[in-house]
Amino acid sequence: MTEPNPLFQDLDSERRAPPCVLVVFGASGDLTKRKLMPALEALAANRLLSSAFVLVGVARTQMSDGSFRQVALDAVEKPSAAWQDLASGFRYVSGGYDDPATYRELGRVLDAVDAERGTAGNRLYYLATVPEVFAPVAHYLADLGLPRPLSEDAFVRIVVEKPYGRDLESAARLDAAIREGFAEEQVYRIDHYLGKETVQNVLALRFANSIFEPIWNRRYVSHVQITVSESLGVGTRGGFYEGAGALRDIVQNHVLQVLALTAMEPPATVDARGIRDEKVKALRAVDILSPEEVAHNVVAAQYVRGWVEGEEVPAYTEEPGVSPDSRTETYVAMRLRIDNWRWAGVPFYVRTGKRLPKRMTEVAMEFHRAPHLPFGADQTRGLGSNALVLRIQPDEGITLRFGAKVPGQVLRVRTVSMDFSYEAAFLEEAADAYERLLLDAMLGDPTLFIRSDEVEQSWRIVDPILKVWGEEGRPPLAGHLAGTWGPEEADRLLEQDGHEWRSP
Repeated sequence: MTEPNPLFQDLDSERRAPPCVLVVFGASGDLTKRKLMPALEALAANRLLSSAFVLVGVARTQMSDGSFRQVALDAVEKPSAAWQDLASGFRYVSGGYDDPATYRELGRVLDAVDAERGTAGNRLYYLATVPEVFAPVAHYLADLGLPRPLSEDAFVRIVVEKPYGRDLESAARLDAAIREGFAEEQVYRIDHYLGKETVQNVLALRFANSIFEPIWNRRYVSHVQITVSESLGVGTRGGFYEGAGALRDIVQNHVLQVLALTAMEPPATVDARGIRDEKVKALRAVDILSPEEVAHNVVAAQYVRGWVEGEEVPAYTEEPGVSPDSRTETYVAMRLRIDNWRWAGVPFYVRTGKRLPKRMTEVAMEFHRAPHLPFGADQTRGLGSNALVLRIQPDEGITLRFGAKVPGQVLRVRTVSMDFSYEAAFLEEAADAYERLLLDAMLGDPTLFIRSDEVEQSWRIVDPILKVWGEEGRPPLAGHLAGTWGPEEADRLLEQDGHEWRSP
């Protein structure tokens, strides 16, 4: 059971969700059970959901209302009394996503819920299905007029999970399908990374502290490294991953979102429009790689058999559902340029991969070395460059790396670290990303959701790479041992600029 959080009660009481119906398409799936239901239970336990909240599940799986209610209770270890009370009113609609009868039945259930539970016509549709179903669901909702608010005071919104398209063209088609019935302000494109406290803390660190903004530019910053690593392989998701790969699965969304928050200019106001406008400007400043530049600035690799955390693990091509001669990348490293006044000449290195030594997401900002060291070489052997490291997961916090004197009679300087840990500094546990994002969607706060022009610009950055990789004669993928930080080709990406990857 989730214990009520005093912080929520004191500071977030004005953020209590209004009465509404949350309609989840794909309600029998893994995402709903593992993420959405536990997040909703936590909101209920913290009294952030209205007593007139109803969850309506839609899926192909045959299930009664009672069975669905039991699924909701079983999704959490010890359901709170508030969740049990709400679950008694949950409803379920079974049927095909391309069957108009499913949506007619959904409309009937929604009318009944409004009358019986007082949900006031407020509706939030959540697409937690496979991506191929996003467009048909949006089409049939529009066809029956379900996106239209029932009154001036009611709201209707749609939340769309990633991936939002497979390339620029398919993303545009999906956008057109959704916009058949939903206006842009009704569309909430979700990337759960943006719901993480430490991702949002990039904004707090930059714009709430006067000591950082003066050095957050090319004059002081030598280069930036963004790492999103996983120690796990593809597991049972081999079939999905074969059609995605690391570039589509992680770089186009998570990595570029973190890059935009790191590189953006200060917004006039920290609200949805201010933040998203500046993120789009940052993405537009990312230099689009030519086909020739792709070969010199992008490294793709695939993990081979190796050891992770003391256990021997199979190669990607030995995973279930993966072709033995697969050419899908499980690792990507890139060198990007941001052509604007703040970042001109500062390389941004990004890397992501599976079967790396540890699960970790961080942004490391390395600074130029001091222009002159008045010490002898033997006095500074342990001295590296200054760095500011934003640890996003799992050990959330901030590290500042600088030089300090080693205790003793001899003057020697080496690098030391000053650490801030979220866990140590704040007694309360940070809310799960889905808790924050679900509540924001119910409240109509789109700040942490992705606007259509952000999606478009992200695909504009990634599309040229996909096109080069899709051509005949693409060079073989590099291989990297599972349990290492990547292939030698990725190391050379930095070495040619006189830098090297961090090894956390």
